[in-house]
Amino acid sequence: MKHPIACLAHLSLFCLLLLGSGSSMAASVVMAFGEKIPPFSFPESDSGVELDVIGEALALRGHTLEPRYFPLARVPLAFRRGEVDAAMTDLGQDLSDAGALYGNPAVIYHNVFVSLKGRHLEIKTPKDLKGLSVVAFQGAAQRYPEWLDASQKDGLYFEQNNQQLQVLGLNKGRYDLVLSDTSIFRYFELYLERTSLFKAKNTEMHQFIEEDPQNYRPVFHDPQIRDDFNAGLEELKASGRYQAIYDHYLTQ
Repeated sequence: MKHPIACLAHLSLFCLLLLGSGSSMAASVVMAFGEKIPPFSFPESDSGVELDVIGEALALRGHTLEPRYFPLARVPLAFRRGEVDAAMTDLGQDLSDAGALYGNPAVIYHNVFVSLKGRHLEIKTPKDLKGLSVVAFQGAAQRYPEWLDASQKDGLYFEQNNQQLQVLGLNKGRYDLVLSDTSIFRYFELYLERTSLFKAKNTEMHQFIEEDPQNYRPVFHDPQIRDDFNAGLEELKASGRYQAIYDHYLTQ
């Protein structure tokens, strides 16, 4: 029979091993998200495409998502400072030196130029923007300077953080082009049609870049949480639930 002290020592070691494995057990994952980005993020209800996908992927492995909202530029800073366990994106920064472990992309933003179909515009090179007015999300000029510098110099480039107003402006012919994510533009078309007398005109979306999915990877401090998220994400896609989340926000 083992001495009680020896048994206590073995029990203490077992507890330490359990604590050391930490993330293999259910955890609350505090994650940084950008402030309201319909349909990806609705802080008032802790919902949206991105929150639902990440939350459900984590839940499939027993974890609970606890979102925290920041101005978008502060999301990677909150991760660097250790204010959160994870972040929706590195916003183009390499956070490896801050201990970031990169997951698979939960969502991908597809930025395109949108025009009214009746205009019959062709947008294939930056020169095709000559003489056209463009309204875009904040920071677009820094992301796509080769496309937007000339429009800025000509006084034909505008930034509007309220992307609902972008949809309205294009529909009324106030702008020639909107630079927007396809899901965001579609969401606001549907929202306006549900809540007002707005009737969306036929539009055309012009792809002008190849999106790199690696630009939209979430980052984690804990390797097990990252692995659990990746596994849950694959399960969501295989089951059809991933597409169902998108459909919930982007169909009438």
